Amino acid sequence: MKTVESNTKPVSDTSDIKKSVPWIYFVLFFAVLNESVFNVSTPSIAKQFELDASGVSWVVTIFFIFIGMGMVIFGKLSDMYSIKKLITIGIILYSLGSILGFVLQSWYPAVILARALQGIGCAAIPALVFVMVARFFTAEERGKMFGIITSTVSFAIGIGPVLGGYIAGSFHWAYLFLVPLPVLVAIPFFQKLLPKEQRRAGKLDIVGAALLGIVVTMLVLFTTEARWLYLLAAILALVLFIVQIRRVKEPFVDPALFSNSLYRTGVIISFLIFGSVISMLFVIPLMLSNIYGLNTESIGLLMFPGAFSAVIFGRVAGNMTVKRGSHFVVYMGLTLLALSFLLQSSSIGLWVWYIGAALVLMYIGFSFVQTALTESITQILPAHQIGVGMGFFNMAATLAGAVVTALVAKAIENELFAFPFHPFIEDSRAYLYGNLILIIGLVISACVLLYFISFGKKAPQPVNEPI
Repeated sequence: MKTVESNTKPVSDTSDIKKSVPWIYFVLFFAVLNESVFNVSTPSIAKQFELDASGVSWVVTIFFIFIGMGMVIFGKLSDMYSIKKLITIGIILYSLGSILGFVLQSWYPAVILARALQGIGCAAIPALVFVMVARFFTAEERGKMFGIITSTVSFAIGIGPVLGGYIAGSFHWAYLFLVPLPVLVAIPFFQKLLPKEQRRAGKLDIVGAALLGIVVTMLVLFTTEARWLYLLAAILALVLFIVQIRRVKEPFVDPALFSNSLYRTGVIISFLIFGSVISMLFVIPLMLSNIYGLNTESIGLLMFPGAFSAVIFGRVAGNMTVKRGSHFVVYMGLTLLALSFLLQSSSIGLWVWYIGAALVLMYIGFSFVQTALTESITQILPAHQIGVGMGFFNMAATLAGAVVTALVAKAIENELFAFPFHPFIEDSRAYLYGNLILIIGLVISACVLLYFISFGKKAPQPVNEPI
């Protein structure tokens, strides 16, 4: 099999690499699925272990903390070690965490430990998948693959709560730990199909990694528990992290990465987009239950067409990115997202399938934005920054799901927006949800302006030479 040096051209013309593509989508589906499949089971877990909301929230929170950090770590390690070795380690850790959680389901500390181990292993999959696509495939192939990747991610996010609710309701919540185990099947295929790489020598900045881990942990804890001490700890750790990466020879994250204004903007936009969509998937079921009185099955049925549409239109977005450029597709996606949130906020109290139709637009818009924005990031990053750059990009998007959803949950809990504001809503019961969704739509509109100011009218030109 061909050996890939750190300065060789993409190896997408080899048949082995192309044969690995279905397995890339396969493992990514089960990685993203586990980000949302546990959410609906928290009431059952809380009942079994007699926990309050804060205690049981660690089942979800600990996973997001470790997967967020793990993405950056594995992205950094991909600059020093072969992807073949790293993704095998990640899949094994992911599966060990799953087995541990199922076997020790009656002991809550072990459940939390298992979720942490799942998060560490799971992080390797999305982090390394994006590096694989950027490293081994041409620009034209990347656009199409990112489209299918976005389809896979969107569908997994949408189907996760439905599948989780079915498994937890029909069997027991502990069986959710077994959902990721099919990824083990992919190991021998990756071992056979992925190229052998000779990466550069280097060492991991453990202090920098630990400080960034503290920043992430404290930030998530602050948004979920609203204690100012956590925010102060996050700020202090962030300051120390900045000092650390500026003083060491091989920093965990190269400071030059953040001097790239387009990259900074891309990370911010991805954070806002991903946070908005994930928080909407939290808000919509609550709204459908409280306003329309729908049960879990009916809510899943209403949301499923949107999730399924992502499978189709993710590929459309990929092809369109190749033909029209990532710039055009980002604008189209942002427009669809803004329109979707406007329609959803204006349709509350009307025929429920208006909401369902608007959700389809949301999923399509999300597919377009994520596909084209990811391709833009790979174009503007130099080759030596792709690993950690994509890892940090994915970490920001993943943490957005936890942070923004926590903020939205507190807004609903405290009824912050339960007042007449939306011009098309007269039902007082709908004030809270209508205003909240409208505000999220305004955030999306701000992303349009931010993207236009930063990227202008022309798509970014590639600066990364083949790795």
